Amino acid sequence: MKRIKVGNAVFGGKQLAFIAGPCVIESVEGTMDLADKLVRLANELDVPFVFKASFDKANRSSIDSYRGPGIDEGLAILKEVKDRFNVPILTDVHEPWQCEEVAKVADVLQIPAFLCRQTDLVVAAAMTGKPVNIKKGQFMAPEDMVNVIDKITAFKNDKILLTERGASFGYRNLVADMRSLLIMRETGYPVIFDATHSVQRPGGLGTGSGGDGKWAPALARAAVATGVDGVFMETHVNPPEALSDAANAIKFSEVKKLWKQLIAIHALV
Repeated sequence: MKRIKVGNAVFGGKQLAFIAGPCVIESVEGTMDLADKLVRLANELDVPFVFKASFDKANRSSIDSYRGPGIDEGLAILKEVKDRFNVPILTDVHEPWQCEEVAKVADVLQIPAFLCRQTDLVVAAAMTGKPVNIKKGQFMAPEDMVNVIDKITAFKNDKILLTERGASFGYRNLVADMRSLLIMRETGYPVIFDATHSVQRPGGLGTGSGGDGKWAPALARAAVATGVDGVFMETHVNPPEALSDAANAIKFSEVKKLWKQLIAIHALV
């Protein structure tokens, strides 16, 4: 398995790595508070950790949905998190022109699932030289991720992470096929399981996405038992008040127990 170093965290090493944070930046104070809590927890449990938050959610269901503060303000907030807590940062990019700017702050550029086949975006991310986390599209077979990998390695970048976030199963429903994790790991690149987006119900609320967040911990445990290199989860101090993906986020007060379970399972497998 290829080892991908992200700041002071390693994916593909002996330890299970974690990516966590809010779905979207809601405020400076809220972002700093959650980052502080997560970094303290990661240090307490001695696990590799990357903080994630989006400066823009460009694929929201409704024109009225909150998208985030935008690239300028959002990157300034993420830089403050990085500098204050000495933690690596992951955030989404949606358009090729964003990649160069985001790479000045973020340690990992994330390609959203809906955009994983957008060649210009994938190439622009690859050309930054930064690690790229590609979320497998809900519409793609895990075997097809080889083509996305080839788009990145064609530009001399082999710092690649692959993330499973569920597959479309009829309308407004996703299922997590654990075989996908093993198939993608055969590429030799680290594989991450996105626990909270795998329980999403896209557009399930009509003007927003619903979900079954209570099942996210169970799927995370199953994924780690199957074999993964990292777990991605969105968390919030009070999920019902979250401005994006409120139905799926794991309450922060429950994260410590879950991480300890996942660490124990990973040690066994």
